[in-house]
Formats: sequence, C-alpha cells, structure tokens
Amino acid sequence: MKPRIHYTKPSITELEVRYATDAAANGWGEHCYDYINRFEEAFKAHLGVKFAIATSSCTGALHMGMAALGIGPDDEVIMADTNWIATAAPITYLGAKPVFVDILPDSWCLDPALVEQAITSRTKAIVAVHLYGNLCEMDKLLAIGEKYGIPVIEDAAEAIGSIYHGKRAGAMGKFGAFSFHGTKTLTTGEGGIFVTNDSELYEHVLTLSNHGRARGQAKQFWPDMIGFKYKMSNIQAAIGCAQVERIDELTRRKREIFSYYRECLTAIPGLSMNSEPVDTVNGAWMPTVVFNPETGITREILQAAFASENIDARVFFHPLSSLPMFEERRANEQAWDVPTRAINLPSYHDITVSEQDRIVDVLREISSKKITDK
Repeated sequence: MKPRIHYTKPSITELEVRYATDAAANGWGEHCYDYINRFEEAFKAHLGVKFAIATSSCTGALHMGMAALGIGPDDEVIMADTNWIATAAPITYLGAKPVFVDILPDSWCLDPALVEQAITSRTKAIVAVHLYGNLCEMDKLLAIGEKYGIPVIEDAAEAIGSIYHGKRAGAMGKFGAFSFHGTKTLTTGEGGIFVTNDSELYEHVLTLSNHGRARGQAKQFWPDMIGFKYKMSNIQAAIGCAQVERIDELTRRKREIFSYYRECLTAIPGLSMNSEPVDTVNGAWMPTVVFNPETGITREILQAAFASENIDARVFFHPLSSLPMFEERRANEQAWDVPTRAINLPSYHDITVSEQDRIVDVLREISSKKITDK
C-alpha cells in the first residue's frame, strides 16, 4: 500500500509550541487575556481593519454579528446555495430564513444578478462566502447592498490570503468572519474571529461575546443583555499569534502548491480549477478541479480513483438546498451540478512535489481512460 496522502493538516513549528507552552504555564489570572489581545491586534493589523474579536469558531462570529445586526424571526438572509452548513446555521439560530441563490460557474460564489432578484421586504443581509479561496464579486454585491440598504457580510472562513482589488477578503463588508479550524491556512485548532470597521457594531458584538456584559459596566457580574459564550482561549490565541507571525510564509506556500497543480493540470482537456480574475489574488486554501460535463468524469469516479491510490481527496460541497433540513431548490442549477463532477485536492503546507505528482497522475489517468473509452 502506498503511503497515505491526507487532504489537509496544519503547519505547526517550535514557535507555536513555545507560545502555547507559555500560555499554559503563565497565561492565568491577570495574564489570561494576554495572548488573546495580542492575537486580535496582530490579525486586525494584517487585515487592515479597526476592530477584531477572537471567537471559538467562525460560526460563533457569524452568529454574534448577525444578532448584533438585529436579524431575527421571519427575516431573510441571502447566501449562495454552495457552501458548508456553518454559514446557514447561525441564520436559523436567530429564527431567520436562509435564502439560497445559485452560484457563478467559474468562481462558484454568489451570482450578484440572482442576489438582487432574491431581495424582498424581509431581506436583512447578504452573506458573501469566498469559497475555497475564490472571491465573490464584492464591488457588485456592495453596490446592491448600498442600493437597498442591506448589509453585506463576508464569510471569509476559507479566504485568508485572498485579495480583491487591493483589499483583503473579510475587510470589505459590514463585518467579516474567519475560521481557524485545523484544516485552514492559519489555525488555532478550533477558533475564529469577528472583524469590522464599524465601532458601534463592534461594541455590540463585544458585549454579546461576554455573556452580555458591556465593558463599561461598573457592576460586577452584571449583564446588560442576553449574550453568548463564544470566546477563544488564551492557549488557542497563543498558537494563533505564532501563525500570524508566519502568515506570509503560510499563504505563500498555499499559492505555491496551487500554482504547481495548475501548471501540471493545464493540459488535461475539460478540466478547470479555482478562478483568479484580474486584480485579485486567490488565497488557494483548497485547490479544486472541476471537469466539464462532456468528459463524463464524475465525483464518484474521482473518489474511487483517489481512494484506490490511498489519497484523501475531498468532495465539493453539496448544495445546501439538497439537505433534508432545507427546502429543495433545484432551480439553482450550477450549485446542484458542479459538485457532481468536482473534487478538492490535498494541499497541506508540507506536501511534497512527489506527492503532488501522485495526485496529478491520478487525474491524468482518469482523463486518458475516459478519452480512450470514447
């Protein structure tokens, strides 16, 4: 059996171990927020935003941000049908309804024209999810939001390192949310962060994040509202501090891996990868291949081929409207079709050229076999 190639794993060095060890040994009492504060400062400096709140997950960041915007029962929030459920779940926590619209065939992100068509009197937000490092068309979405007075939220969980027209993903909307799950380019194990340039929204979310206790409240253990418990731990933040110090290295390496795949796979007919339009930088969190329908190459064929070579390739997200807890929307043709002929490729930071070559060989073999079959 050939050695296993995992689809992702974090890049942890002695720096992360040293900071985490220090937090575990000394980060208590009056020092219990030291690494959290340091991490928030470092991340907002990297992103170029005014405010940041470290959280236990991206889901928590989205939940608190949406709650602070006043999203509630019977409201509607527009988002792409193609995504992980973590973006839709907070909408339902608040009693609101996620409205799924179709994706663009090249970026696999929100189709702005369909977003505008989906707006109703109940629409309270638009969530722009930057999928697999690909970027939403933010200029168009922000213009739609301004036209109708609707905030645009950025779910940048998968977009660390992605840049749109000179602005980093997550820094353009009413607020942004990031994930630091162990699969992400920058990790704290679990974790996330809320970011914004809106001081009023920041103060509201800060209060929500601390069980509803406002930071100006003089009474001890006196909550001013019902809040949440979505804090990141000091030890997690310590790992995050080390990761932010290495962020240029981490994002550069992801792009190197993506570029090698793209170079090797260009010659395969009917195959496309993550988009990178002019004046954008794809953070390349998850290199993904999509085969044209004419090739006859399906998700199941890809899964079987990679499994036979002991390679852990990951399926493209199923449409959310195909899940049993949501209303089916087969009219979202791209969202329902693209996942049936796509696969995510392994892309952990220390993947070797020989391992990437093994992955490329599988794709070449599948393609040549299909061509021969025809």
